Parts: sequence; C-alpha cells; structure tokens
Amino acid sequence: MLFMVEMDVNIPLGFDRDEADRLKAAEKARFQEFQKVGTWRHIWRTVGQYANVSIFDVASNAELHDLLITLPLYPFMTMKITALCRHPSSLHEDDR
Repeated sequence: MLFMVEMDVNIPLGFDRDEADRLKAAEKARFQEFQKVGTWRHIWRTVGQYANVSIFDVASNAELHDLLITLPLYPFMTMKITALCRHPSSLHEDDR
C-alpha cells in the first residue's frame, strides 16, 4: 500500500541544540534504513519550511503507524497521511 505522508517538524525554540542535532542525525540514519529496504520510497523537502512530503510503501496502516512512531523526531511532528492508489489514466504500470 502506498501512502503520502506530509511531515511538519516543530522543535521548540528553547530545546537543547545538542540534543536537537543528535535527534536530526538519528532521524537521517533511520530514514536511510527505510529507504534502503524500499519502505520509504520518496522524500521531497517543502520549500521554506521544516517539512517534507514522503511516499511510503508498506503492507498495512498498522505497519505505517509502527514505522512512523519509531522516528526520532516523531514527538515534534504533525503529520497528514493520505492513502494512494494507481490512477486508471496513468501511462505507467508501476508505482513511480
């Protein structure tokens, strides 16, 4: 199942800078793990915001939930999740 996940990150202004840097590095490592196995298919930065739009390929809603809550920055995120399916007018037979 494909899902579009819009993630907005809001780390409080007074949050410890060293801890924020540690969490950001851990977030990048976790993302790259999911990307290597094909679970986190795409990521795009939202211009001018600390936010992204990502495409996930998982077996179920529960799998997506379990994945998202493991993200180190999860406590600072607001997410909008949209289930996706192939459009019948698409020229492509795959999920590009």
